[in-house]
Amino acid sequence: MFKRSIEKNFLKAVKTFPVVILTGARQTGKSTLCKTLLKKTHTYISLEDPDLRRQAVEDPRTFLKNFPAPLILDEIQYAPELPSYIQGIVDENRNRYGQYVLTGSQNFLLMERVSQSLAGRAALLTLYTCSVGEIDGEKAKPRSEPKDVADWILRGGYPELRLRPDLDRRSWCSSYIQLYLERDVRQILKIGDLREFERFINLVALRTGQILNLSDLARDTGVSVPTATRWLSVMEASYQVYILAPFHANLSKRLVKAPKIYFGDTALATYLMGIHDTESLLHGPLLGALFETATVLEHIKWASYHDSGSKLTYFRTKDGIELDLMIENGRKLYAREIKSSRTLSTYSTENLLKAEGLFKKTLEKMVLAPVEKPIWISENIRVQPWHRVGW
Repeated sequence: MFKRSIEKNFLKAVKTFPVVILTGARQTGKSTLCKTLLKKTHTYISLEDPDLRRQAVEDPRTFLKNFPAPLILDEIQYAPELPSYIQGIVDENRNRYGQYVLTGSQNFLLMERVSQSLAGRAALLTLYTCSVGEIDGEKAKPRSEPKDVADWILRGGYPELRLRPDLDRRSWCSSYIQLYLERDVRQILKIGDLREFERFINLVALRTGQILNLSDLARDTGVSVPTATRWLSVMEASYQVYILAPFHANLSKRLVKAPKIYFGDTALATYLMGIHDTESLLHGPLLGALFETATVLEHIKWASYHDSGSKLTYFRTKDGIELDLMIENGRKLYAREIKSSRTLSTYSTENLLKAEGLFKKTLEKMVLAPVEKPIWISENIRVQPWHRVGW
């Protein structure tokens, strides 16, 4: 298994909180992480097991007596009443840390119970799909060659697809989507016929890296705007999409207020788009949006594990000045332009310079592209390998 960047924060949380909650999409490695790091100290129970789930739901007190702390409870959303009973056990000895580790892949269902029962008692962490650094190693050669960029976009960051190069990508992605629809979507939305929702997922994938227009998305799916809004919330809560808010400031030019949408992993996105090989990706019209998606996801992962205080947004004015990524860190403001081409010129910095002219303070400006090493493209703008994140 790959060494995950979250490990240090996870172990620190186990040592300092009575309960640790680890969320994230299905198959990101939550169970493996918990079992690997806590194998000597904690008992592991999966609530996907129907017998154990029935015990936990029907008689939670007896269940928790039969499986005393320290305990890992995997997929806690299948027994939504358990956190209330765990609260009572934890409150008997608040200074005993790491009593329970709860994992879940449906964030809003899980957090509803946490906010009611375990507020102040639990640390909340999110495990994303693997980053490039976790897969390749931080000292590995950057993914600058087209084939290496294509490999990352097509196979994404799910651990199993990376651990098993022989695993058929199409079969894995198809199974993942069906499992997600049947176990998560059907449970949350109580939908009998999932075909409309499956069409919705496909249309969301095609919009990755774009400004979100819910009216258009609802119309193309054939549902109402409130329904599309609710469905998108479910996808966001189960970590299948990420919404990047627009940057807000008192500027002379009017800013676009709609958010941008990014699919949660490029392997699933390309599968849903019908892109299955390197040539179709590299010579197709969606490379730019998919490369931007991969780059933005790297920043979301890095910020989650290394820097909880920064805010990630994007910047666009009504007249088309756009920056793909803005990072607000205290008083500092970092601007990032993302380019999928390795052939860059000063034209690539045009939006960075135009945007800086709208602000009253200097931006820390950078272009992110598939280059082998950092280079200067102008006197004060550097080009950085797209997956080497930091600020």
